[in-house]
Amino acid sequence: MRLYLVGAGVIARTHAAASARLDEEVELHVADPSTAALQGFTAAHPEATAYRSAEEMLAARPARDDDVVVVATPPAAHAGPTLAALRSGRHVLCEKPFAMDGAQAEELVQAGERAGRMLGVCSTRFRGLPHTEAVKKMLSDGVLGEVYAMTFVTRWARSRAGIEYQPQSRWFLDSSRSGGGVIMDWGPYDVSTLFDLLDPVRVEVRDAWIARPRTGADPEDVVFDIETDAGAALRITRTDGSMLPVSFGRATGTHATESAHAQLSGTLAAVHWAPFDSHQPVFLRADVGGVVVEREVELPPRSDVSILERPLVSFVDALRGRPSAAVLGAAVLAEFQVLQAIYRAAHTGAMQTIEVSR
Repeated sequence: MRLYLVGAGVIARTHAAASARLDEEVELHVADPSTAALQGFTAAHPEATAYRSAEEMLAARPARDDDVVVVATPPAAHAGPTLAALRSGRHVLCEKPFAMDGAQAEELVQAGERAGRMLGVCSTRFRGLPHTEAVKKMLSDGVLGEVYAMTFVTRWARSRAGIEYQPQSRWFLDSSRSGGGVIMDWGPYDVSTLFDLLDPVRVEVRDAWIARPRTGADPEDVVFDIETDAGAALRITRTDGSMLPVSFGRATGTHATESAHAQLSGTLAAVHWAPFDSHQPVFLRADVGGVVVEREVELPPRSDVSILERPLVSFVDALRGRPSAAVLGAAVLAEFQVLQAIYRAAHTGAMQTIEVSR
């Protein structure tokens, strides 16, 4: 299989490393206009063929049916390479956030449909983890009874991309290059995980807010116009017609108390866990003889595929017709539309509704 990487930075290197997890030989190609980035990449992966542009790389050889292009550039540079790769006849796995806005996302998904190629997004890193799989099984088995409320909140005090995390990548702070702040950076994982758990047919963003708390570490020499703290009141309609209110929150920079907490409440029991830390236990709380009893839930075996390797491995599994957690085509668009709906609700105060294509 030929793997084409657009971008030679940190994320591209994780995809190159992930290719070693594929159950087949991989021929590696990489393109980046930065000489330093290419040199760093090829030092780590001397087997890779390097190019100065994506256009040169895609034109070097005719496309084959199983060619995969991974777009691993900053978000503002996702659309061009994605369209070029699809038009060249290749399948595309795009880093998150998928696009800069809803119109661009629709354009990319439609281009994938016209080309007859698979188009996926890397929001899948936290799908299929043991704790979420355990919760999914409890939902399908009816252990919780009728679920009537959910909390899904992860707030870190200081973990802002471009400041505390990858401080050299200041583009994270500029919405014209990143598309937005924590909703576009971590929101794709949140929404993809919620979709995986709840399998929605409709998502309503009934209210939302975004904010940028000020700190002494805020840079003053670059554009810094993105949100670092956000929340939303969601109502998710599931395939069985039931409606579930979800209290959602995400922060990488806040003065509020740190929290990593997910809970599903049902008429028979409730389950709670740490959303993005699968090394933490999952607990089930239920009534036993009139007394609330909490017990730790047994989790399914952990895969040896890491969260960084998961997007490429899942995408290739889907390409080969194997069971996969990949998010593809219309599902890519639906997840992204929810992110955009959170922004619109926060800016306008009006409820937003996303119908999820099946």
